[in-house]
Amino acid sequence: MEFDLTKLTPEIRALKDMGSVLYDKDWKKTADPATELYYMYRGLKEKDNLRYDITVINPIMLGEEYNKTKGHAHVSDGEETYIVLEGTIFYLIQKLEEGEVKDIYVVEAEQGDKVIVPPFSSHFSINPTDKVVKMANWVDKRVKVDYKVIQDGNGACYFYTTQGWIKNKKYTQVPDLRFEKTDSSIIT
Repeated sequence: MEFDLTKLTPEIRALKDMGSVLYDKDWKKTADPATELYYMYRGLKEKDNLRYDITVINPIMLGEEYNKTKGHAHVSDGEETYIVLEGTIFYLIQKLEEGEVKDIYVVEAEQGDKVIVPPFSSHFSINPTDKVVKMANWVDKRVKVDYKVIQDGNGACYFYTTQGWIKNKKYTQVPDLRFEKTDSSIIT
């Protein structure tokens, strides 16, 4: 499926929209709040109650942290499937049970790889490179998402920084971080 994104108007996520989910709070105080972090092209196609979106993540640093999406929690049944269109990306997925993170893992994916975000999970997309990342997703339009739970936790329970993976001190219990591979297959 090809779309000429230069002819479409994206929804832009700027630094000012990220709230408290960033690791480097000192950097954020002096950074330009209008800095454009990523672009979301939503509803490019719809089929069988699914919506097709494309997201483009810029290769910039957020102080010591690599650029990422704000993230959200799926608070209803339903999955979201991601397909990497260009570049390398980390999908950070937290499995939730009764408001607690019971499992957290990272899937490193490259062009052509697919990753499924399971129901009742939070997820974040991280650009760990100096190149633009483009990804598409199919999501059931009935899936309900919550940004507040992520905002209240100051982001995911791990941050990816120039020093590697750092635990988010806002979380009281943080499971050990696992790493998964795609091998061009679907991870759940």
